[in-house]
Amino acid sequence: MVTEGEPGSLVKVVYILLLSATWGMQCWVTFVAGFVMIRGVPRHTFGLVQSKLFPFYGHIVMCFSFLNLVVYAVYHPRELLSPSESVQVALFFTSLVASALNARWFSPSTSKAMFSIHAIEREHGLGAEIGLSANIEGYKRLREQDPKYKALRKTFMRYHGISSLCNLVSLLCNGASLVFTALLLPTL
Repeated sequence: MVTEGEPGSLVKVVYILLLSATWGMQCWVTFVAGFVMIRGVPRHTFGLVQSKLFPFYGHIVMCFSFLNLVVYAVYHPRELLSPSESVQVALFFTSLVASALNARWFSPSTSKAMFSIHAIEREHGLGAEIGLSANIEGYKRLREQDPKYKALRKTFMRYHGISSLCNLVSLLCNGASLVFTALLLPTL
């Protein structure tokens, strides 16, 4: 479907609002919220809060990435794309794929492993301390003594790492899209 003409003012405003809201939310969640919480609440509380917030966060990023891709694609038909507009479409698509994988698979898998870890930690009196550096020896001993805990922790770290990578890829794509949008503002 080729759309003729320039997008209307409302479309431009919605597009900019979605893109900037997504990027701003990603920056806040990635660089502020987690670091503040891990230093201020017990570890298990931090994990519980993250497990409740991340599904909403992931799905909002996924939906906004989809809407940005659709709005951009409608007003930039494939047959008429310039090289910079092609990059913009690729950035939106990459952000959508990364955020969808994160929202639908990696984030839930991370939470599932985390809750299993928390159950074992509670049995050993761990998880109520505040901050990452508190009671490091207790966690180290538990890893050495309990092979199930060690395996769950390895699974958690793998999923958490992939989830973080997906989040970072999506954040960078949306940041680059904001740069392209600013540089190509008249052609939005």
